Amino acid sequence: MARQNSKLTLSTCCGVHVLHDGLVDMLYALLPILREAFGLSYAEVGLIRAANKAATAVLQIPAGLWAERVGERNLLALGTAAAGAGFIGLGFSTGFVSLLVFIFLAGLGAAFQHPLASSLITGAYPSGGRRAALGTYNSFGDVGKFMFMGLTILATGVGMSWQAPVIGYGITAVVVAVACLVMLRIAGSGDRPTAEQSESAANGTKGWGIRHRGGFLSLGMIAALDNSTRNGFLTFLAFLMIEKGIPTGWAASAVLITLLGGMLGKFACGMLAERIGIARTIAITEVGTGAGILLILAAPPLYAFFLLPVLGVFLNGTSSAIYGSVGELIDDDKHSRAFGLMYTLGSTCGLIAPLVYGYLADVFSIETTMMVISIVVLLTLPLCLILGPALATTEAARPAE
Repeated sequence: MARQNSKLTLSTCCGVHVLHDGLVDMLYALLPILREAFGLSYAEVGLIRAANKAATAVLQIPAGLWAERVGERNLLALGTAAAGAGFIGLGFSTGFVSLLVFIFLAGLGAAFQHPLASSLITGAYPSGGRRAALGTYNSFGDVGKFMFMGLTILATGVGMSWQAPVIGYGITAVVVAVACLVMLRIAGSGDRPTAEQSESAANGTKGWGIRHRGGFLSLGMIAALDNSTRNGFLTFLAFLMIEKGIPTGWAASAVLITLLGGMLGKFACGMLAERIGIARTIAITEVGTGAGILLILAAPPLYAFFLLPVLGVFLNGTSSAIYGSVGELIDDDKHSRAFGLMYTLGSTCGLIAPLVYGYLADVFSIETTMMVISIVVLLTLPLCLILGPALATTEAARPAE
């Protein structure tokens, strides 16, 4: 029965991950349409994307801390419903200000998902299979990205207004929130901690439970740079394709094609990390990302499209190595807040990157901005030299299970 409950918790969290990541990355396909509909500048496009990331960055750490007191289940359902409300409101937006408000609300709801779902899965697999479960959960996010973005492109491609799918997604999120609450209650996951559990937590590891500060700092900086690269590139990829002479409808599909490669990359990079180590895997994928961006800049439009899924393998695959190593550097009783902290670092750079790169695109050009992105990602390489020995040290010090 316990194993069945673990699987039910995992499948529920995977379903919620499909929804939230689908909603967040669907915006990449929607941004060119919104720019045309509302006459936005590149900087305003970046601000819309940043508003969503800002809301997520604000609440992820508080969500992790709050869950230690009240449990994850109700908070996860509440956040999912809030994201749904944000997208319903987005569908009725009439101008730039209302776009910002409802995108911000959707981001607040999304803040609960990653740290709480990761914590739920960690708790559901206390005696084995935890890494495989977290890897499965991670990959389902890309399923959502591909599915929701594909539906958006298909709906707008056949002449449907952009408002119709957006409102439909919002209603779907509210339904998923109710289903999440019911399924996790059946599984017995995410309850409010009992008095005994609260006392045990109080007597457990103090602070953030970081086992190697240098290693965790380097991992956080790698996550921040990786997220800024991914958010910056994907936010303006469709516009790069438009600059190459591709129609807007086809240009939006460029992100979808990139994410298709990303789905494969998350599995491939997880396997690669098992063979050659996390730090080496990160270094390889980040070099591949920088080189891939430069190749796409230089390639003619048709060849650039063929290169996008290859780039996606490197661009998205790095995250499997990054987030899969959080548990190696954090004590077991602090996973919720640690995931909240790590995802906040990524969201903060996801907030800043569209603003900075949007400004660069307005002042210079999309091509120049993409060249800068390809250089910035290489700043992760010296950090890998710190992360590798740190992971080796913590692994050696960890008691055998």
